[in-house]
Amino acid sequence: MVTSKNVGLAVPDWPTTFGYNMFLFPVSKWIGGVLFEHTHRLIASTVGILTIILATWLWRVEDRQPIKTLGLLAVAAVILQGILGGLRVTMLKDQIGILHACLAQAFLGLIVLIAITTSNFWRTLSGSSTGLTSQVSQRLLSIRTVAITATILIYVQLALGATMRHQHKDLAILDFPTANGTWIPDMSAAGLAKINVWRDARVLSDVDAFQIWLQMAHRFVAVLIGIAVIMFYLRVARSAREIGALRRLSILWFILFFIQFTLGAWTIWSNKAADIATTHVAVGAIMLSFGVSAWAISSRLANPQ
Repeated sequence: MVTSKNVGLAVPDWPTTFGYNMFLFPVSKWIGGVLFEHTHRLIASTVGILTIILATWLWRVEDRQPIKTLGLLAVAAVILQGILGGLRVTMLKDQIGILHACLAQAFLGLIVLIAITTSNFWRTLSGSSTGLTSQVSQRLLSIRTVAITATILIYVQLALGATMRHQHKDLAILDFPTANGTWIPDMSAAGLAKINVWRDARVLSDVDAFQIWLQMAHRFVAVLIGIAVIMFYLRVARSAREIGALRRLSILWFILFFIQFTLGAWTIWSNKAADIATTHVAVGAIMLSFGVSAWAISSRLANPQ
C-alpha cells in the first residue's frame, strides 16, 4: 500500500519518525500517508524481532544444521531489509526501493521454507516416500524441476513488477490484452511520439521504449508462469495423484494463477488503482510461497534423506 499510494516519503526521516522514537510516535498523528508508512515501519520492526526469536529458537531446539543456517540467513535478510528501507527514505533512490521489494519476497520464501521444514507434516513426508517406487521417484524429480522453474519465473515476475511500481508513473500500456492498440507496440520514434501525444491529451506521463518493453516483458513472463503452473498441475495429476499434499497444492496453485492473471489485467484497466495493485502484489507473493512449497515437498518426496 505504501508504494501503491506513493506515500513512501510521508515520513521524511529514519530511523526516527518526525523526530520521535519510532515506537513513541503519537497515534493521533497517524493520518493520511503517514498511517501507511509508519505502520509499515512498526510491522517491519515486529517481523525483525520475531525473526530473531525464530533463529534463536532454531539454534536451541533444532538438530539439523541446515535449518539452523536458514534461521541465521533469515536474520541477516531482515536486518538488510530494514537498512534498505531506511536508505530508500534517506537517499531517495528508486533502485533501492526495487531491491527492497525483491529482498522482501526472497525473505518470505525463506520463512515459508523454514515453516515447512520444521513442521510435523515435513516428517510425515519422509515416511510417505519410503513406499514409492523408483519410477515414481523419477517422476517426482521431473515435477520438482517444473516447480523450481515456475518459482524462479514468479520471482523474476515480482522483480519486473517492482521495477514498474517504483517508477511512480502511470502505466506505459493502459490496454489489455492489446498493447497501445496493437499486439506488438510500435517502438519507433514516430510511434512513441504518437503514443505520447495520446497520453498528453489525457494528462498522463510520457513513456519511453524501456517502460513499454518492461511492461511487455511482464506480460510475457506471466504467460510462461501460466504454462509452468499448468504443467505442474498436469504432471502431478498424471504421475503423483496419490500424493495428497502435491495434488491439493497443484489445484490451488492452478486456481491462484488465474486469479492473479485477472488481477493483473484489472490493474492495467484501472491504471494501477491502489487496492487492486496491492492485491495483485500480495497474490504474487502467495504464488511464490506456493512455488517454494511445491519445490520443497517434491524434493522431500523424491529424496527423503
